[in-house]
Amino acid sequence: MVWLPPPQLASASRPSYGEAYAKILATHRRAPLTSASSVIILAAPDVDALCASKMLADLFKQDDVMHRLIPVSGHAELERVREELTKYRDLHTLIMFNMGAIIDLPSEDWFGDFPTSLTVHVIDSSRPQNLASVFGTGENGDRIIIWDDGGVEDLQEERKAWEVLTYAPEEDSDEEDSDQDSDEAAEEDEEDDEEGYEGDDASPSRKRRSLGEGGRKEGKRRKLEQPNRISREERAQHESRLMKYYRSGTWHGQSASGTMYILATVLERVDNDLLWLAILGLTYQYITSRISRDDYDKYQRIYHDEVARLNPAPPAGFGDEYKSQNPDDNSVYASDELRFMMFRHWNLYDAMYHSSYVATKLGIWKERGRKRLTGLLAKMGFSITDTQQPYPHMAKDLKLSLRQKLDQLAPDYGLVELSYPSFARCYGYRSQPLSAGDAVEALSALLDIAGGTRIEVEVEGTRNGGEWFGGGKIWDGGREGRYREDERENVPPGMLANVNAQVGADGKDTGEKVEVQWWMKNFWSAYDALSDIERQRDAISLSMSMHRAIMRQGASIIDKQDIKTLRGHRVVVLTQGPDLPLFVHPGILARLALWLLDALRDRVEPTAPAYARSRHRKALPLVVACLNEKTGTFIVVGVTGAPDFDNVRKNEFGLAFLDAKERCNARTRHGTFDTSVLEINKEDLKVFLETLCEGGERF
Repeated sequence: MVWLPPPQLASASRPSYGEAYAKILATHRRAPLTSASSVIILAAPDVDALCASKMLADLFKQDDVMHRLIPVSGHAELERVREELTKYRDLHTLIMFNMGAIIDLPSEDWFGDFPTSLTVHVIDSSRPQNLASVFGTGENGDRIIIWDDGGVEDLQEERKAWEVLTYAPEEDSDEEDSDQDSDEAAEEDEEDDEEGYEGDDASPSRKRRSLGEGGRKEGKRRKLEQPNRISREERAQHESRLMKYYRSGTWHGQSASGTMYILATVLERVDNDLLWLAILGLTYQYITSRISRDDYDKYQRIYHDEVARLNPAPPAGFGDEYKSQNPDDNSVYASDELRFMMFRHWNLYDAMYHSSYVATKLGIWKERGRKRLTGLLAKMGFSITDTQQPYPHMAKDLKLSLRQKLDQLAPDYGLVELSYPSFARCYGYRSQPLSAGDAVEALSALLDIAGGTRIEVEVEGTRNGGEWFGGGKIWDGGREGRYREDERENVPPGMLANVNAQVGADGKDTGEKVEVQWWMKNFWSAYDALSDIERQRDAISLSMSMHRAIMRQGASIIDKQDIKTLRGHRVVVLTQGPDLPLFVHPGILARLALWLLDALRDRVEPTAPAYARSRHRKALPLVVACLNEKTGTFIVVGVTGAPDFDNVRKNEFGLAFLDAKERCNARTRHGTFDTSVLEINKEDLKVFLETLCEGGERF
């Protein structure tokens, strides 16, 4: 049983992050066979894990710890990587970012049969956690180290229930069935007593007396007085508690990058680079509705204090016009971020039009909603020409008065939460300051569609350029090579990366796969972009194209009334359209589902109120399925929305999908670590959705 509390909850008997990191260093330095395969980092393909792996890699580099970083796309890929890891005899430390929390890691199916020298560190923001990994004891349990954010302290009842069910034997059910069964149990006790007395020095008469004068009663009494035996009722209560814990749905705690920032603070190595990566991880959680506004504000205030401690205060009244003060200015500063999609890099009209908050509040997919948007801009004194200009080229007086006019007029249109506290970072004279929200959007686009998808992006300066000078280009940013000679220690081995002989470590070419898979290329493109502002700025145009597609598809779904209300669910099935290849990516399909949730909460009235609670009708869970024409399967995403904006409900689709699969025997697979995303055969989709909706009352 090894779980690490945050430093403020640590004690002499319960060490924290700093002690665990020191143990990793000590183990690495004492290991007789030290190589890049001794310390391996596994990272999930999301922005939070990306930033956390970059932060830990920087710390390892400062301590001269050779390591290897391997991206892992999902549970199936993790199983394959596990099989490959069994071949590394010098492996002593395995670190998992945003994966493994729900897996029974001490079992032999995962790491129970690995050498005792291996220690597995799990840094995962997803909840619930597998209690066997958190509270397991013994040789296998102690090798699993959970980096916790303090939430385990609130699981004492669940811990008690798990320990009772794991270690306490169940009461003999035969004793409660009939008197005949009780007699048989008593006779068994007598036989045990006789065997026990055979080695005793007592006389035979004493033996007979002890057996004949009530041996049956004493045998029954000893059975009832065993301290570790529990009744059926107690066992049922404990099982119910554990079932409630696991079936309550998935939610998220402290970001993995936030955990790494706490480690850097303990080690006294905090700088702006690590602080910025931690901010990006938190912003990613908030933008993708993994945490609520209250949780975001709690961590944002901490980072605000850190920004003030590490950076000089910016001039007062700088607004969105703040610029780098010198060529080497890499400072981070706090700012209020408008809920306009990348407005500093877009024009104002498109930024508002493609903002999910503005679009859903105004009903932008209808002509009336677009007129309301142009009416708002007109009241603010912005002409159509002004709003179509790139934001950096707008008149300075308009940019300076933008926030003031929005505060005055936007509430009349229902736009009362147009901003949230955030941060931005300077990059000297290489670029304009980049906000945390824009950086997260760029990195998310690289992770999802940097490669593996054909998509057109707009060329800067060619908008409204006519037939000769307008248009865009096909995105080709995912084709660039990842592997460089100065970072050979981070190149995945040939078997783990599924690369050809040119990249493989052993030089063997199986002939099955001749290039790195697209999701792995995307991971390395995003990883390189973390330290390259030019790549991030290039990816912003990719993110713009992605949000255009989300807006087009979402507006089309609502306009054509493709949303079906089935019992306790809303269901959308995408089978055609120009953007269909884009939405087979789970990350983008989930963003579309969140966009639809916001729209349905504010604009669309329910059509079948008979099957659900009336006060939660506007927050019904949503299931979106998209056809993958190449594989003949559907990608299915389930999301749950809260009745109020900026709140988050636990996502119960993980177990709901599993239950529906078992009942209808559908052919499915989980390709990601998100249990609310699955891939299902085309022929099984209809019966799967019908079976899923039969259990809609539980929501």
